Amino acid sequence: MSKHTIQKMIAVVAFSCIGLISASAIAGQDSFQLDMTQRIQQGKLKLQQAQAAKGAEHKKLMAEHMQMMKEDMDKCRTMKPKEGLSEKEREEWYIEHQKIMQEIMDQMMQENQMMQKMEDMPMDSGDAHKH
Repeated sequence: MSKHTIQKMIAVVAFSCIGLISASAIAGQDSFQLDMTQRIQQGKLKLQQAQAAKGAEHKKLMAEHMQMMKEDMDKCRTMKPKEGLSEKEREEWYIEHQKIMQEIMDQMMQENQMMQKMEDMPMDSGDAHKH
C-alpha cells in the first residue's frame, strides 16, 4: 500500500471518529472546549500519520504533533468557565475540561512511547549521525 493511500485511510478513520462523538458527550462544553475537542481530534490524526510515516516525514509529523500538544496545554491552562454559571453547569464545565486535559495527556504519552520505540530501533546507515 502506498503512503498516500495509508494517509487517506487514516484521515477517513479520524473523521469518522469525530462523527461518532455523541451530542451528550459535548453538551456541557462551551465554544472554547468544542474548539479544543476538534484540535485534539486533529492531534490524533497527526499522531496516526506520524506512526505510519518513516524517516524525515515521521520526524516532521512528530515535531508538529509536539507543538500542537504544547499549544493545547498552554490554552487549557488559561481556560476558565464563563461567569454566571450555575453550580451544576460549572461542575459540568470542569468535568469536560478534565476530559480535554486527559486526552492531551494520553496523546503526549502515546507520542512519548513512539519516540522511545524509535530510539530503541537499530540505526540504519541514514541515521548513523543521530545526536
